[in-house]
Amino acid sequence: MTAVATVVPETRATGPRFAWLRDRGMGASILVAGLSAAFGVILVEVTAYIEAVLQADPFIGDSETLAFVVALLSVLLTAVAMYVAAIVTANTFATIIAGRTRQIALMRLIGATARSQRAEVGRQGMIVGVLGAAIGLIVGLLISAVGVQVGTQLIANDPIGFSLAQPFIALPAIGVALTTWAAAWAGSRRVLSVTPLQALGGSVERTHDEVSGKPSRHVGSWILLITGAVLLAGGVIIGLMTPLGVVIAFFGGLLSFTGLALGSVMFMPPVLRLVGRLFGSSATARLAAENALRYPERSSRMAIGVVMGVTLVTMFAVALESAKRLMMSQVTGEIPEEFFAPFDAFAAIMMVLVAVSAVIAAVGLVNLLTIGVVQRRRELGLLRSIGLSNRQVRRMVLLEATHITVAATLTGLVLGVVYGWIAAQSLLGSVPTLPDFTPAGLVAPQIPWIPIAIIVVATAVLTLVAAATPTRLATRVAPVEALAAG
Repeated sequence: MTAVATVVPETRATGPRFAWLRDRGMGASILVAGLSAAFGVILVEVTAYIEAVLQADPFIGDSETLAFVVALLSVLLTAVAMYVAAIVTANTFATIIAGRTRQIALMRLIGATARSQRAEVGRQGMIVGVLGAAIGLIVGLLISAVGVQVGTQLIANDPIGFSLAQPFIALPAIGVALTTWAAAWAGSRRVLSVTPLQALGGSVERTHDEVSGKPSRHVGSWILLITGAVLLAGGVIIGLMTPLGVVIAFFGGLLSFTGLALGSVMFMPPVLRLVGRLFGSSATARLAAENALRYPERSSRMAIGVVMGVTLVTMFAVALESAKRLMMSQVTGEIPEEFFAPFDAFAAIMMVLVAVSAVIAAVGLVNLLTIGVVQRRRELGLLRSIGLSNRQVRRMVLLEATHITVAATLTGLVLGVVYGWIAAQSLLGSVPTLPDFTPAGLVAPQIPWIPIAIIVVATAVLTLVAAATPTRLATRVAPVEALAAG
């Protein structure tokens, strides 16, 4: 026991059983799971409440189609939130594993296998998922209870006897727990490549040369991307004949974006390099740009969450605006302001619901940027020991965050416009139009500039929020202590 204690001092892995929950990043992962579960629970309750309200209405009470559409939207939005949370969680665990490289290697030295270490990470992912799901379930029920009370006061035909104890209330929580476990398992695949020799080093991220040196690693990403692109094209073509083309386009978008997310290390560095040229040639600006490119996996993991959030919001905004413009083209004469009021209200509600997924992605960026700074304590200490001031180090970290968010926002806006147009085209291409009821054909994409401006402003605020804690941490430790900690 003494020999083991000498080789492997007590750490979060070898100390108290649940001490690893104090690892930086675990709390944010529980928050992400909780947000996703709460969002799903609220959608289940809202769907059931709307269905009860519709049934209580004397005019549309028998409209099963409307209730089905509301339920379908609830399922799709919950799935989107869990999808975003899964990618954010997988990236978080991948970054945490990179920081644990030395610790894992030390465990390998005393006989632990790579698979047992990965199983331990999977168990941690399950615990994080269960905790987040339980918290989200409670919070979701509380918010739903408040919402029902508000609805009782505002809605004339309030449903009598509505209960929050819905039969499917546990499904979002179970789904979040399972996806968090699966995401942790996927993010921990790096454990299998850690060797005992790496016990001599610190946290390890693969460099640009190591990532680009094995193109076979990205075969799966290319397969998903190409398959998704084919389905997107098929959805557009079939959409000229039937609105069901949007279903094919939906799966195409899911597969193609998954391919982009998995292969982000291939696609984000060129964008990061291009954006890096906009920050000038000062020492801190060049260091920030080089840091983003030197370890592309870390930078891509930070960026892809923001890309997802911006893409989702932009996609819905473009699709809804394109649909509205098509309807406006079918109305002759002066259009009353209240004519599109229901549509605008529905669009606003959808944008707010989709924004929840963007918030989940934003939490991922703040989390990963903070973990990245903590894992680079030795590097930051070295920079300070060779002459960089606290102000320069803070500016470098802020520029890194700005670099990543600007690149991610530009990428997300482009993808959002493309996906939004494909969604509108595949859904509306076959809709009969006036005056002779011929199919709409090609639908021109419409870009709503107000939501785009809101996205840009929100991204600027996100950059400041994401950099607040890391910039403070970057200068908190003295250079000698930071070098010793490495």
